[in-house]
Amino acid sequence: MYCPIYGFSSILMLIFFSKYESDPWVLFIMAIVLCTTVEYFTSFIMEKLFKVRWWDYSHMRFNLNGRVCLTNSVLFGALGMFLIYILNPFILSKYLLIPKTIFTVIAVIILILFISDVIVSLEIICKIKVTADNIRKDYTEEITRKVKEVLEKKSFLSRRIFNAFPKITILENISKKIRKKSP
Repeated sequence: MYCPIYGFSSILMLIFFSKYESDPWVLFIMAIVLCTTVEYFTSFIMEKLFKVRWWDYSHMRFNLNGRVCLTNSVLFGALGMFLIYILNPFILSKYLLIPKTIFTVIAVIILILFISDVIVSLEIICKIKVTADNIRKDYTEEITRKVKEVLEKKSFLSRRIFNAFPKITILENISKKIRKKSP
């Protein structure tokens, strides 16, 4: 499963931050601000769209509404520097060696894989919600365990979602809704 938030942040850094290569501290701080902002608003938007919190840093020190935390922000700053100083120059040096036709074929294949992954992931998310809604129990832990059990048996792709987002709270959220509806 691809995580577009990282690719989107990387593209923004490459577009706007390359001119700050000569000042590593400015680059580091700007990468922190950009990536933390993107992560915060992505979390907020995804929660509003899917009614699910995909990650939660509430257990970490120096977090903001559980959506972002200082530890990850500092890592984003370091990764931003790695991207600008090491990874992008390396990729560009290899890119220049690839004939345009071959590069186009590779780009189309990657785009098809990405779009396919997005479609399959959205379908699985919908199935998770439907399956969880169909299980009516009174105990959150039991519901969570049962939904995971059912979904893990369904397909490799369902297991992949749980592995990609181990802190997903969709099951707990659905369990709370079920308990509120129960007489």
